[in-house]
Amino acid sequence: MATKTISVDLEAYERLVRARRHPKESFSQVIHRAEWEEGGRTCGAFLEVLREVGPMSAESIELLESAQAQDQVPEDRWLNE
Repeated sequence: MATKTISVDLEAYERLVRARRHPKESFSQVIHRAEWEEGGRTCGAFLEVLREVGPMSAESIELLESAQAQDQVPEDRWLNE
């Protein structure tokens, strides 16, 4: 079986340790047991919600437009290194 090495912060590591059922259970086994939200936050998921609840109010549209206007392009990490 192929493996990957990952880095996690100390809090995530401690959560994995506490989630083990027994001391010899691997972190991979813990992760495989975890329940993950399917799909995630996507534009498609948002459109599905809109189909269910109906059209957005003018106020909601204005809030989205305001948030979009304030959105900034993320800093390019590669330019400064």
